[in-house]
Amino acid sequence: MPAVTMSSITERFVLHWGEMGARWGVNRTVSQIHALLFINGVPLTAEDIAETLGVARSNVSNSIRELQNWNLVRITHILGDRRDFFETSLDPWTLMRVIVRERKLREFDPTVSMLASTMEDPEFAREPTDRQQRVRETHALMSSLSVWADDMLRLEPSVLTKLLKLGSKVQKFFASATGKK
Repeated sequence: MPAVTMSSITERFVLHWGEMGARWGVNRTVSQIHALLFINGVPLTAEDIAETLGVARSNVSNSIRELQNWNLVRITHILGDRRDFFETSLDPWTLMRVIVRERKLREFDPTVSMLASTMEDPEFAREPTDRQQRVRETHALMSSLSVWADDMLRLEPSVLTKLLKLGSKVQKFFASATGKK
């Protein structure tokens, strides 16, 4: 019998999270382990995870290491039990912030840096003007988005919720402020 009994809803959540992870470029098992820890809400051992998901213990160990590298899973201990247990944050806002911050650091920031160093390269001045302009515009946009993302990551969840609820009202506000319809 599995260490964690998964209801059909839990199983659907775990399987879907695994599929979504694969679409985001994350190993399916890594995503399923994270989903299981999140939806289950209590720390689990690697053995519990392997048995529940029906995957090899070595796969669980590698997947947990990857989740730890992403700051999504941490080790915890239970009094009287010498085994390592693994847990994740149960707050979706915290998880979203960690994922956005980590993806920004790993994917977005290196591109901003590459564009900046490209523009500083003496060879850049020999590129056709239209290419230089596209690189400058791309750098400016990505730099602005980087600052904006950092600002958003510092906001409290209650403020972010209100901001999200504003949605297209923000566009309407700026359109009315500039006299555009």
